[in-house]
Amino acid sequence: MSIYSVGRWICRSYFRLFFKVEVIGASRIPDEGGLLLCCNHFSNYDPPFVGSFFPRKVRFMAKEELFRFKPLQSLMMAVGAFPVRRGAGDKQALKVGLKLLKEGETLGIFPEGTRSKDGQIGKGLSGVGFFALRSDATVVPCAIVGKYRFFRKVRFVIGEPVPMEELKERKASAEEATEVIMKAIRKLHEQNQMS
Repeated sequence: MSIYSVGRWICRSYFRLFFKVEVIGASRIPDEGGLLLCCNHFSNYDPPFVGSFFPRKVRFMAKEELFRFKPLQSLMMAVGAFPVRRGAGDKQALKVGLKLLKEGETLGIFPEGTRSKDGQIGKGLSGVGFFALRSDATVVPCAIVGKYRFFRKVRFVIGEPVPMEELKERKASAEEATEVIMKAIRKLHEQNQMS
């Protein structure tokens, strides 16, 4: 059993024990082919939460600061994460991401680039649009709804793929593609609010 599988089992058990987890839309995910998973981000819990309940193994792009502490670096590498320099147009990270998508893997990105401080979904960075336009990957919007409060519900919603064909045909900018993806995430988040 891989470190990813063990970590996923531990994290999933933790979330199921301490939160009322509801997953919507998991059956929409194909078993094969590159996937670009795009999700809102407001907590440090988000990456393990998404990795625990998304149907396929997720390779996360993570801020390089997390890789500076050796023990954490080893763990991050073991679960398939790779570093990105935020706000610097990291060409190496873009190259790695495109390679993973081409190889049929799932690339997980939080397009806002950092956690939302007020719970609102902010503006996405152009990197996610770059991946969507430069690859043949299926773009999957996701939304985490609810706060991680013990024994309260947290909902993980996996949406319908965002069509990219028209944007590719007219050579849209990465910024425009990112905004289309962010609109899909916001819509999922709004439609799945809990009373």
